[in-house]
Amino acid sequence: MGRKLLLEKDGIEGIRFYDVYRREGGYRSVEKVLKSMTPDQVTDEVKKSGLRGRGGAGFPTGMKWSFIAKPEGVPRHLVCNADESEPGTFKDRYLMEFIPHLLIEGLIVSSYALGSNVTYIYIRGEYAWIIDILEQAITEAKNNGWLGKNILGSGFDCEIYVHRGAGAYICGEETALIESLEGKRGNPRIKPPFPAVKGAWDRPTVVNNVETLAAVVPIINISGEEYAKIGVGKSTGTKLISACGNINKSGVYEIDMTISVEEFIFSEEYCGGIANGKRLKACIPGGSSVPILPANLLLKTAKGDTRLMNYESLSDGGFAKGSMMGSGGFIVLDEDQCVVKNTYTFARFYRHESCGQCSPCREGTGWMEKILKNIDTGKGKMSDIDLLWDIQRKIEGNTICPLGDAAAWPVAAAIRHFRDEFEWHVKNPVECLNRNYGLANYAEPLQLATA
Repeated sequence: MGRKLLLEKDGIEGIRFYDVYRREGGYRSVEKVLKSMTPDQVTDEVKKSGLRGRGGAGFPTGMKWSFIAKPEGVPRHLVCNADESEPGTFKDRYLMEFIPHLLIEGLIVSSYALGSNVTYIYIRGEYAWIIDILEQAITEAKNNGWLGKNILGSGFDCEIYVHRGAGAYICGEETALIESLEGKRGNPRIKPPFPAVKGAWDRPTVVNNVETLAAVVPIINISGEEYAKIGVGKSTGTKLISACGNINKSGVYEIDMTISVEEFIFSEEYCGGIANGKRLKACIPGGSSVPILPANLLLKTAKGDTRLMNYESLSDGGFAKGSMMGSGGFIVLDEDQCVVKNTYTFARFYRHESCGQCSPCREGTGWMEKILKNIDTGKGKMSDIDLLWDIQRKIEGNTICPLGDAAAWPVAAAIRHFRDEFEWHVKNPVECLNRNYGLANYAEPLQLATA
């Protein structure tokens, strides 16, 4: 059983409410930092921990905090990115719904470190019921002296406000989020300037996601050095994984990033194996925007080693033979699933969610969707496969924000690893219309994995 830091109190009856959370040791980290640590010391602990952003990019959190400008007389802001909209990802929702005070505690500590007296939680609009849960937790924290003026007599003031998004995936990008927070259309900004210098209302701003800020609590409680001992290499601490797809036990799991992908999929402690006795065909390990990996590359690295559930191992071999940890949205596909259909579904999503600001993304996502639909419904041509490859190549790296990359990478990886499946769709239009995707249709079965 792996060590749990974020879900340690998960399952305790009433942990959602302040009295129980406090009884179980909640808000100790706030007491510690306000009574015995300076803001810079808090940032140093986060640096020592090696904590990387848990929203997808994996950028070192302490380093990001150290970039924030501190002009005299200018307010600074911390913004919690709770706009969890990546298909396949639901770990932040779990934390907010069942252990909301863990996030509030992490926000207070982080706000102190960054000098943010007014902090915001920008939450996905579809999480309507969670907004009520967070508002209740904030009220409980304030009523018990953890928010407001002169917290614990320290001289530090802090208020937290929940801001509801309007359902745009693009607002998960930090500058688009800031634009939306300011009441504007959620279009990403050109960088530089970066939010740490000129963010919300042109003030220095740090944006971190829910899991990242919640992880600050155990870092302060056990120390950054102890936190860094968990995990391996630059993948320190624990990581929440949203596991779904063709597995026996979907859910949110906390891992320490030393376990193998094979163990995570097939062990009873985690996913419990492939559902209905099927074989593993492929997996998308970090949410819909990261490259898909076939079973043989998913279980082994480019060097032939066992692939581990961490940042470095999942990316080993680059995009040719690797993927990304991403947001931790672990989507498993069994032998009966169609990669072309799956890729088309993702392409529809990214076309719909593109803000339209950049021509490569605005036009390219639409073209990819149309071509994939034709291939999926038996109307494709062999030349369409190369055309898809060319389009995704011209989108990647040519947009203001990473949504263009997020749309291009799934298409590139699907063609790279499953080109024979695309070709089969072109050659067998009748079977496509009948949705007959079983492995028996392939002249040479794909490499699959069993437990």
